[in-house]
Amino acid sequence: MPDFAIQVVPVTPFEQNCSLAWSERTKQGVVIDPGGDLPRIREAIAAAGLTIETILLTHGHIDHAAGAAELAAELGVPVHGPHLADKPLLDRLELQGQQYGIPARAVTPDRWLDEGDTVTIGGTDFAILHCPGHSPGSVVFYSKGLGFAFMGDVLFNGSIGRTDLPGGSHEQLIEAIRTKILPLGDDVSFLPGHGPGSRVGHERMTNPFLR
Repeated sequence: MPDFAIQVVPVTPFEQNCSLAWSERTKQGVVIDPGGDLPRIREAIAAAGLTIETILLTHGHIDHAAGAAELAAELGVPVHGPHLADKPLLDRLELQGQQYGIPARAVTPDRWLDEGDTVTIGGTDFAILHCPGHSPGSVVFYSKGLGFAFMGDVLFNGSIGRTDLPGGSHEQLIEAIRTKILPLGDDVSFLPGHGPGSRVGHERMTNPFLR
């Protein structure tokens, strides 16, 4: 991926893949899913010498969104995403945080994202795919040019997102994966919200949930 760089910063006890993504040429980029452990994220931003332009959220669960409001205020940048359907989750982040022992602030995104929208990450356009099922407002960021996606908790290496949480739906999630993710093509690689990356083709052939 020429000129496009990614660094994963695992955060929270859930080992969530918070990601920094940027242009190597301009050092401008984004933070995706700052779910907590903000000192660790700040350190990574400083070490890479980045100017953060936006915070992006794939969905509204605590381990992905808890630190978004605080980091956005500190950096003076907007929050984009997820889909409006996750507003109830984002409104309750502080309560979620008390339940899980993770410091959290409710966040109202500056921009909700929907199917067909695009966001810019380090000068590269990413299309928005609305993929409900893990949460009602889960979105995936996909770059056709890079053949790469930030998957959130939609599809994992060998698994899929949990659907037993409030607002979850196994049927919706499988439908979203089959109609929106698999058609991207076998060669598309992706980074999920937890664990190692994979390729769409590998999951199509080996993922037990897709057989």
